[in-house]
Amino acid sequence: MSARSEFPDGGFSFLEGVFPYSQGVAALPGFAIERARFAEPPSMADGFRFIAAYLERLGRPRTAFCACELRSPKPFTFEGFADFNRGYVAVLEQWGLFRDGVNPVARSNVAPVIDPPQAPCFHAFSYTVARADASSTFVVAGSGEWPEGGKFPDDIVARGDPSEAGMRAKAALVLDTMERRMRGLGGFTWKNASAVQVYSAYALPVEDIVRRAGSGLQWNYCRPPIEGLDFEMDVRGLSTELVLRT
Repeated sequence: MSARSEFPDGGFSFLEGVFPYSQGVAALPGFAIERARFAEPPSMADGFRFIAAYLERLGRPRTAFCACELRSPKPFTFEGFADFNRGYVAVLEQWGLFRDGVNPVARSNVAPVIDPPQAPCFHAFSYTVARADASSTFVVAGSGEWPEGGKFPDDIVARGDPSEAGMRAKAALVLDTMERRMRGLGGFTWKNASAVQVYSAYALPVEDIVRRAGSGLQWNYCRPPIEGLDFEMDVRGLSTELVLRT
């Protein structure tokens, strides 16, 4: 399990992940994480500008930006995903979030099957606010059936197999990943979750997922962000969620 580190400039802790994103974030004492979803998803550039202005209005620094959910036109090639991530992380570095090769910001990035955007855009973002009486809040980053630290694409679980057996194997791995990340962020469990989101274009092993994650499952008819992946999940435990119009 990755070590949990604190990011006091943002009011949250995080599990170290890879270059584009951390494995998840949790509010530090005295802070809470809130989520805001865009009613009309803005482009990446417009989204970053809106978020910066929004945080300024709240009296929060840009380093309070701790997680986001993106939407893409279609799954990237492995190389295309790397190119996209370099531009995304460059903004986080300008904002003082990406430091010394470490990215504290959690992220999900998926491609809607129906009516996808014409270019990558923001769907939602999360940020910290100061709140003395706040209960524990967290966001677990999206993860698919490619094991952390594994070789791509060789180690994809049930690679190219969207059958019932294949999807059950994929879901089992990703459920394990979600549970490991929740524990690492502060001993959280599915009972602490306010939303459990699944992303796939294939039939889901619903009973397998619900037995572990609970009946509040939200299925998004979306593909994971990289070609070759078929199943992704993310989890959050928040008390405040907003819908914003730009």
